[in-house]
Amino acid sequence: MKKEIVKRKPGKAKELLLKNVTRNNLEKKIREQSDELATRSGQLKRGADREKLGADRERVSENKILKQKKELNSRSGQLKEGADREKLAEEQIHIRTKAMESTFDGIFVIDAKQSDYPIIYANPSFLHLTGYSKNEVIGKNYFLLYGSDADLRIYEEIKQTLLQGRSFHGEMMHFKKNGEKFWSLLRITLVRDKNGIVTHYVGNKTDTTLMKQRDSEIKEQREELLHVTRVGKLAEFVSSLAHEISQPLTAILSYAQAAQRMLKDREPQLQEILQYIINDDQRASEVIRRLRYLLKKTKPAFESISINSLINDTTTLIMPDIAARDKAIKFDFITNPPSIMGDRIQLQQVLLNLISNSLEAMEGSKLSHEMLIRTSLKDNETILVQVRDTGCGIPEENMKKLFTHFFTSKPDGLGMGLSISRSIVEAHGGRLDAENNPDRGATFYFTLPIIKKDKK
Repeated sequence: MKKEIVKRKPGKAKELLLKNVTRNNLEKKIREQSDELATRSGQLKRGADREKLGADRERVSENKILKQKKELNSRSGQLKEGADREKLAEEQIHIRTKAMESTFDGIFVIDAKQSDYPIIYANPSFLHLTGYSKNEVIGKNYFLLYGSDADLRIYEEIKQTLLQGRSFHGEMMHFKKNGEKFWSLLRITLVRDKNGIVTHYVGNKTDTTLMKQRDSEIKEQREELLHVTRVGKLAEFVSSLAHEISQPLTAILSYAQAAQRMLKDREPQLQEILQYIINDDQRASEVIRRLRYLLKKTKPAFESISINSLINDTTTLIMPDIAARDKAIKFDFITNPPSIMGDRIQLQQVLLNLISNSLEAMEGSKLSHEMLIRTSLKDNETILVQVRDTGCGIPEENMKKLFTHFFTSKPDGLGMGLSISRSIVEAHGGRLDAENNPDRGATFYFTLPIIKKDKK
């Protein structure tokens, strides 16, 4: 087949060429724009990817920060909770320490791992109770704090109880640093570790000295009450007895006076003996009469008395007893003493009691032989009477209660003599007291007011 040759006109070829060039340029421009658009699209895509990546990274960072914040808050809470627990523990330790420091009971802690029982803690009450300072206690053996006078058997019992793994509880007497005695209720408990091994001994010491004293006072008061009851019955008996004795004394007086009349102007020695009987009978009757008045609580019969004469009359009554005991009595009287106002029988009762006590104090000792009775002026208004012996003296622990009701150091004593004597002296406006002599023995002394003379 033959190709058909088309013959174009020159103008149309040029136009076609121009169209081709234009189309090529346009296609090229389109391609360039497409490439540029593709490039820009890629850039935008990469930018978006980067932005997305940044956003993802930012989200990861935010999540990480949030997680770290949560973890930090959690750890902060834990730290705060731990700090709070530590603070609470410190407060509890402080409260326990303050409680131990402020309690009235003596608290101490012993290291049980050491064989010499060293004290590792002692509160102020324990130091005050024992009289030691802190430096004298810490590290020292607990059982050596109470001196050589302590009962070692008790402390050995405490040791054995603790070594057997048992607590101790008991009341006992201790000694302070200065030797003063005190009673305490002692409780020692054991502290064990998690393995059950004893590591410490905790002791609690309660001072019971005051309670002991009160118990003793209550016991004494109970005994005094019983004694008062017995004395009351005894007073009734004495009153009845005095009445019964008065009758035979009256009969003896009548017989002696009748014999004296029958032997008038004869047998002078017999007359003298009869007169002694009459005088002693009358004196005994007077004593019984005053005793009955005393039991009936009648007022004493006060009169003007010479103290020297009163002492002479009183010692005459007791002179046979003095001679029987192989003792001697000396006098040191003031010359011409002023008179006193008092009841003769009651004051004789005081003197007889003091002299009898002195004789008993000198009993059983050959070195104690003499007694001295002295009168003197204490001042311009008072006479002083002293009864001084060379006996055993008065124990210091008895000095304060010497004149209390029913106190006596004698096995068969009533404990009434000195108490009644002080009451009599005080009723006369004076004072009765006692003291130990510098060398040996004791001196009882009392004062009495003298009769004041009216100034003209």
